[in-house]
Amino acid sequence: MSFTISIPQVLDELKTIVGDKFVFTDKESLYDYSHDETEDLSFLPEVVVKPGSPEEISKILILANRHKIAVTPRGAGTGLSGGALPVKKGIVLSMERFNKIIDIDERNFQATVESGVITQNFQEAVIAKGLFYPPDPSSRGSSFLGGNLAESSGGPRAVKYGVTKDYILNLEVVLPTGEIIWTGANVLKNATGYNLTQLMIGSEGTLGIITKIVFKLIPYPGKDIVMLVPFKSLEQACEAVNAILMAGIRPSALEFMERDAIEWSAKYLGLSIEVPREVKAHLLIEVDGNDMDLLMKDAEKIYEVVGRYDIEEPLMGDSAQQKEDLWKMRRNVGHAVKANSIYKEEDTVVPRAELPALIKGVKEIGNKYQFKSVCYGHAGDGNLHINIVKGMMSDEDWNVKVTEGIKEIFKLCVKLGGTISGEHGIGYVQRPYIQIALGEKQIQIMREIKKVFDPNNILNPEKIF
Repeated sequence: MSFTISIPQVLDELKTIVGDKFVFTDKESLYDYSHDETEDLSFLPEVVVKPGSPEEISKILILANRHKIAVTPRGAGTGLSGGALPVKKGIVLSMERFNKIIDIDERNFQATVESGVITQNFQEAVIAKGLFYPPDPSSRGSSFLGGNLAESSGGPRAVKYGVTKDYILNLEVVLPTGEIIWTGANVLKNATGYNLTQLMIGSEGTLGIITKIVFKLIPYPGKDIVMLVPFKSLEQACEAVNAILMAGIRPSALEFMERDAIEWSAKYLGLSIEVPREVKAHLLIEVDGNDMDLLMKDAEKIYEVVGRYDIEEPLMGDSAQQKEDLWKMRRNVGHAVKANSIYKEEDTVVPRAELPALIKGVKEIGNKYQFKSVCYGHAGDGNLHINIVKGMMSDEDWNVKVTEGIKEIFKLCVKLGGTISGEHGIGYVQRPYIQIALGEKQIQIMREIKKVFDPNNILNPEKIF
């Protein structure tokens, strides 16, 4: 299911639809759109198209259906599961021209935006009006909102505020067969038929192409306290996560970083951070709100809770710059790991109280299969990112031992009541493992839903299944 660019009428039709300057077949462009942030994978498409309206997308999909051409939707290319890889060649459909914030409705605490808006730009625009859109993946400075929806991204503040899906009221979507629909209504309650809006969120660009998004917003919390707590044990750091929440505190962020994660990130950023030899992990903790006295009381309670564990002296972010540096370190762990070695990143999630068992099991599995892992993640909601680094491993061990180790890690997640992806999606690279988490009937139902939306299987094929 792909075509060659020697079929001139297809290219001519694409140019007629979007204009010559938005159709690319040169080698440099094809390579630029052949990969995302997933490992070192690359698949060359045969043409890159940059439409500027839902109607243009509709015409492209109708054309693709007619010729049975694969179409891979693409946001900013920051994905970590291969969701934007054009594994069946064909057309890469880039959403970068859909970059307008259409309306911020302060009366109704809503905003309507196009799906190619950068996450951080949107957050800053609503903050300027005293409003807040909390989901903030580490890639927020470059990721598109549409991509966040495709994976139902979470980020550090999910522990208090929830994930992307919790802020979506309505979507404009172009279906694989070319129809343009709105999935819901711009209201806080909606019990009118099946929830097509939530079906689209997390569908990884396989059921439709999101063009407009109506967000629910909340008031902006203007104050925060950020602290970094060093632990002498990986498992104790994970145990403290639940203890903090059991003490009646709801942090706005509760992030776990093992020693290598913080050291590699600091080195990558050129920050001078000295980690004592006995420290094995850190928790980055933030509380936010509008009353600093109440936040200080929460911080004192947190100090009391973590003080029950074997820790070094916590670091309080005393200035805006220090807080920014602490967050910058956390957000750049993934980039630091990538700069250090070839790697595979697994996006595991378990019930929060099972985090100590998960981190213990991951390290045991690494010892068994002789691979090194660097772990970090959104501990407040049980989401642990496991970066397996190649280092000096042979290619054979990397391709055989690591694969077996990943299977064991995923089986451990399911045994602990969790699953194999919290926010990165299944995409292309996790497809071989999906049966560890889902039963045959569940997968069959998903395949049938895909067929209803996309009978010719042109839209982002070879993903999830």
